[in-house]
Amino acid sequence: MKFVASDKSCLTWSGDCLVVGLSEESLPLTGLLSELNESVSGLLQELIDETDFKAKAGSSAVIRVGGQVRKLAIVGLGASDGLKLESLRRAAAVAAKLARREKCASLGISFPIWNNSPERTAQTIAEGITLAMHEDKRFKSESEPAKVSLTDVALLDLPGHEASLAQAAHVCDGVILARELVAAPPNVVTPMALADTAQAIANDHGLTIKVLEQAECEELGMGAYLGVAMASDMPPKFIHLTYTPDGTPKRKVALIGKGLTFDSGGLNIKAGAGSMIELMKMDMGGAAAVLGAAKAIAQIKPDVEVHFISAATENMISGRALHPGDILTASNGKTIEVNNTDAEGRLTLADALVYADKLGVDAMVDLATLTGACLVALGNDIAGLFTPDDALAKKISQAADAAGEKLWRMPMEEKYFDGLKSIVADMKNTGPRPGGSITAALFLKQFVKETAWAHLDIAGPVWNEKDNAYNNPGATGYGVRMLVQWILENA
Repeated sequence: MKFVASDKSCLTWSGDCLVVGLSEESLPLTGLLSELNESVSGLLQELIDETDFKAKAGSSAVIRVGGQVRKLAIVGLGASDGLKLESLRRAAAVAAKLARREKCASLGISFPIWNNSPERTAQTIAEGITLAMHEDKRFKSESEPAKVSLTDVALLDLPGHEASLAQAAHVCDGVILARELVAAPPNVVTPMALADTAQAIANDHGLTIKVLEQAECEELGMGAYLGVAMASDMPPKFIHLTYTPDGTPKRKVALIGKGLTFDSGGLNIKAGAGSMIELMKMDMGGAAAVLGAAKAIAQIKPDVEVHFISAATENMISGRALHPGDILTASNGKTIEVNNTDAEGRLTLADALVYADKLGVDAMVDLATLTGACLVALGNDIAGLFTPDDALAKKISQAADAAGEKLWRMPMEEKYFDGLKSIVADMKNTGPRPGGSITAALFLKQFVKETAWAHLDIAGPVWNEKDNAYNNPGATGYGVRMLVQWILENA
């Protein structure tokens, strides 16, 4: 699919389908829209009247007009005062799907400029269309090709913004990589496959990489991570990928992703209705987001040094499996009584956080499909943000808002750590059921010494069962856009 930042307007562009974005305040038609209506012999107004179009966000309608455009479509943007980048991203996705449904190969998009920023407008529209058009058919034995594919997209009245389109392509490369990693079955995306993916990113874009094998992790004292890994027949892979800019970086940050390529629950096996064991291929959604961000950042090339880290493994059952009641020693010397082998992600993250904390970075963010409790609290669309650092929370929240990825800051109630106290070790790996996502975050906090740190529990938004704008059913690639935005503007 080819994007063009065009100097043509909705009056001069020619092609298969012209899509005009209408806000609630743009009705009745005035100015340029009135001229467009006249140029198509009143068919724009007729379309609005016949469909009782109110310009509600996500609404659309289409009519055949002939002449220089074959079809004319309108997409609702909602109220002008509520127009956000995410509104444009979603409207662009609606436009692209409409064009595909109407068998149009070329599409012209005429949307309003967001906040006097044509650069961000162009990037956002391109993101919405690219992600909406992505379909993952790798594991289908037969796939019927579309009779007409959307091949050319012109962003009207946005000349000279090719750099924004290029950045959108880089960001979408990362999101699509994350989607495809999460969507692939656990017999395809293994710890070795994650390491191979990181190696491919390093080879393609000039990043440096270290993959620590089991013996090296043992030397570093990563007892928590290796305790989870020891039941699997597949070797653990501790991935450390680094992007270093030319010159002196203005900041150094680390992204840490939970990398459980399959989570059986261990001896506390996931069983029964609602256990979601069949979806535990997505338990490496944090690692997928981190690698997706690495692919995007490697192409955008900001002046920020970024470390991408994941302690990848499976959580399996065998004669070597971690027992409930075992005591593990993490790489910072803290001891952990394992009272639930299905709370394994925090054990792998513990050693990853200790490792990242020693890199001398200014801030670090971990992402993990960590708790069902966060899913219960915030639902399928919203991630939980946990951090004791108000400034970091503000920056990540701003990045998430700009990227169109929802999160909500959750409390770090220190007294809840009492529920993790053990009579035989420094702590247990789970506490009482109430506040489970909070105690999980407090557990992770024990492995961060000085670095500004935030934890994102992405158990909900990493997977989407329904068609939702530019997130088709399945893996969403959640976190990539937010991480890239944070690094580019707020890190």
